[in-house]
Amino acid sequence: MLDKRKKNLASETLSDLLGEWHVLAEQLGSPAMLCALTSAPLMPVGKRRKGLAGLRAFLQGYYSQILVSHELPAIFRAYTHASRSEARELIASDCELNNKPLLRHFAWASQYVGVSQLQRLRPLRSERLVQRYLHAVEHGQAYGWHTVVYGLVLSLYALPLRQGLLNYGRQTLRGFIMSANHSPELATDDCEALHFELCAALPQAVEALLNGKNGYQDLSSQPADQNGS
Repeated sequence: MLDKRKKNLASETLSDLLGEWHVLAEQLGSPAMLCALTSAPLMPVGKRRKGLAGLRAFLQGYYSQILVSHELPAIFRAYTHASRSEARELIASDCELNNKPLLRHFAWASQYVGVSQLQRLRPLRSERLVQRYLHAVEHGQAYGWHTVVYGLVLSLYALPLRQGLLNYGRQTLRGFIMSANHSPELATDDCEALHFELCAALPQAVEALLNGKNGYQDLSSQPADQNGS
């Protein structure tokens, strides 16, 4: 019965972590303003465009500068520390994310999602790593970044790391696209094609991360721009 309950909690927690993409997307402003984002330098000013071209340019910047360069490695590190029961290192990894300038634009949303999901793990009182991390967050010694919580959950329930990384990348990209999908300038078919285009490079990026190539630096090659954006 306990194992079944833990599996159900794992499924619900991961589903919520992947499902709350809208909280992250909303922090970047309204969908119409995605292509004119000025608070986070995810693309050169000269390349900012409206409509599908603007959304593609923004997401290519997000893919290379945030998702592949910071978020996937953060999940990987959290998973590794959690698998080794390294609470101190897990907390340090969480705190390190707070020093990344580009991530500051995502901080409130990330920590809102991460802390809310970490609270769902509170009933696991026998899991010392979870309780130490939760205690650190509640006492201002850690921040509860959602990527760290996601990696912790993958390890805690022995879920496949490779699939977890791929799912995170695909669902997060889909979330940003869906947040802009109701714009009259964006057709549903175009959004689906954009999602497919952006996700095409994810398996290679995940394999590079898992193989430890060049200290994560090889991960930052962005998807091919098929439309000259």
